[in-house]
Amino acid sequence: MNDRAVELLGQYEIEVQRTRKGRGAIVCETDQGCLIFKEYSGSQDRIELQNRLLSQIACAGLVKAEAIIPNKEGGLLVRDNDGTGYVLKTWRAARECNIYDKEECREAVRLLARLHESMVLPEDTPNLPAIFMAEKEYDKHNRELKRVRKYLQQKGQKTEFEINLLHHFDFFLDRALSVTEAWKEYCQDGAGNHEAAREQNMVAFCHGDYQYHNILKDDSGWFLVNFEKCLRDNPIRDLYLLLRKLLEKGNWSVALGSELLEVYGKERQISAHSWIDLYYRFAYPEKFWKIVNFYYNSGKAWIPGRNQEKLERVIAQEKDKQKFLDEVFRK
Repeated sequence: MNDRAVELLGQYEIEVQRTRKGRGAIVCETDQGCLIFKEYSGSQDRIELQNRLLSQIACAGLVKAEAIIPNKEGGLLVRDNDGTGYVLKTWRAARECNIYDKEECREAVRLLARLHESMVLPEDTPNLPAIFMAEKEYDKHNRELKRVRKYLQQKGQKTEFEINLLHHFDFFLDRALSVTEAWKEYCQDGAGNHEAAREQNMVAFCHGDYQYHNILKDDSGWFLVNFEKCLRDNPIRDLYLLLRKLLEKGNWSVALGSELLEVYGKERQISAHSWIDLYYRFAYPEKFWKIVNFYYNSGKAWIPGRNQEKLERVIAQEKDKQKFLDEVFRK
């Protein structure tokens, strides 16, 4: 974020008192409070959808979330001479949710359920995006896994990490293929309804990146940010992402997972379809795919030791993960 970007703030009806660099952004102290100025690479349609959802969330009043500040001409973006887009949003100089504090984890889940009650739009809303098909996304992951396995099998001299990765590859690939096939069959039977809105004629959306980095807290309460990845998918996607990260750190604790699912359910009922959807998302070995994806798309001359640690953790936790799935879902 350079000085030329700061000059673009003159296109807004604000008085900037001082600025400081944040994580890939500029934090601005203004006469309208704390704002954040960030580069935006998405399309015009996408930021308009994001703005509609944020406006809907604000109107519902169930949670506090960021808002996009329009420029003097009412536009949601400003651009520099190179065509790079920037967006100005409300912000708080707050801390992230503490994932090691159980009560804060419970509150993050409560906030998510309330957020989902707000993230619905009428089905006749212009320019609605296509429904995200998770099972098709996992099909894509599976093709990549097969490609990387073939690469490793044909590779000559292998590092310790690559030997270990290949040793466990078939197990996780078989799991990925079987889960994806079962999910596709479920959807083809007509049971898989990707629209998870609570009322007729409404379309449901999810945050898309609901994790502790985007759940902020200060003296005035909780504040949700970074809705750039919002998409039209079963909102259970957000619950899966949050819980998977918490459970990976908690060794797939059945007690913790059950408690957080109960907290969500008390705020917003989980339908039978969403429960099955959530099971398949948990059952798919996404963490293993992430490790493989990072390895294959990075330079292989030097493989970080962190990769080996992550792989060993996924392998070590597999038994606990299967116990979690059996205890929480199958029974």
